[in-house]
Amino acid sequence: MKKCDAEKIRIADYNYTLPSEKIAKYPLEKRDASKLLLFRDNSISTLPFSDIAAQIPESSLMVFNDTRVIHARLIFEKSTGAVIEVFCLSPHAPRDYSVNFQQRTACSWHCMIGNAKRWKDDVLHMSVFINNEKVSLSARKTKRNADDVVVEFSWDNPDFTFSELLEVAGKLPIPPYLNRASEVRDDETYQTVYSAVEGSVAAPTAGLHFTPEVMESFRKKGIHPARVTLHVGAGTFKPVKSEAIGDHDMHTEFISVSRETVQALYENENNLVVVGTTSMRTVESLYYLGKKIFLQPDIQPEGLVVFQWEPYGEENPVSPKLALKSIIDYLIKNNRDQLLALTQIMIVPGYTFHYPQALITNFHQPQSTLLLLIASCIDKHWKDVYDYALQNNYRFLSYGDSSLLWLTTNQLSG
Repeated sequence: MKKCDAEKIRIADYNYTLPSEKIAKYPLEKRDASKLLLFRDNSISTLPFSDIAAQIPESSLMVFNDTRVIHARLIFEKSTGAVIEVFCLSPHAPRDYSVNFQQRTACSWHCMIGNAKRWKDDVLHMSVFINNEKVSLSARKTKRNADDVVVEFSWDNPDFTFSELLEVAGKLPIPPYLNRASEVRDDETYQTVYSAVEGSVAAPTAGLHFTPEVMESFRKKGIHPARVTLHVGAGTFKPVKSEAIGDHDMHTEFISVSRETVQALYENENNLVVVGTTSMRTVESLYYLGKKIFLQPDIQPEGLVVFQWEPYGEENPVSPKLALKSIIDYLIKNNRDQLLALTQIMIVPGYTFHYPQALITNFHQPQSTLLLLIASCIDKHWKDVYDYALQNNYRFLSYGDSSLLWLTTNQLSG
């Protein structure tokens, strides 16, 4: 698909009516008791999510995003009584998530500011108690960007890392469309059972349905797990306000993929199921990263970025398998176990998928980039799927039900 054609896609063509009562404000008591919509060979049916293993072929590779949601919302109260919310989006310095979280005196983040007009250039302060020890946390603005503010955090007790401070001082950010404050229960229910790597400000919600029992059913059937990490940013909730999708700026997110996972993808390229749109964006980004590495074997780490419209009208295509092999060789050559990169990939109808055969995902908001991704997977059938879900009392959005969508053949490469 050419870039000019992709940019002309009208977001109004990807709209549907979502009644507020269809939005699940809380999860079910048992995660895998949710409904699963199955779309395959242009037919639609319903089954319990707990039975999903029966729908996945033996020896399939299933890719999970193991990111963990952080307590990204910090609430400071000024001496005047004004309340300022500092929402941590992504690390500024150090830029590496894991290194930033381990800082013991100071670090800085790209942030969104709530009640920004009441925060001039003064320093905000907060007292935090960790294991009965008092820690004074300060926040100071250092730079204003077009879409965020860089905030430097500092604290007076080097016994504690920034990760430990956030866990105690911050609040879990739940989606704004839930129209409620976060609750203690969200600390558990808004994390996947396999979450491991801190960094997201929103959960990869397709994974919220999985339980240890479901994971065991995969193991018994010989379905193999593989993990990737994409730290979900607040941009995932950014509405598309332009008429044509070409005028929408896609958010950039950090991804990390182990050499072991790339090798597993290389060996299972035609037998792949991905869990969630974040896993889909990560796996598909690997093709373009691998192509860059193939064409520039000595590419520097800062060059490992997938830009928004890069997949459209691409030149010098390589085979999907060669792209993965190039990544493996690059990691071995540079003695690295992880591929670290940034992706801004925009997947819209007309996109050709390189690796997955199926996607497990929740039901997304109207006129969103996530709905465009769904339409990319199953073409015009997205309307049938969403009409079916609405008519059969499915629960929508983050805490709602899910679907297993087998990609239509014209969406797949080769």
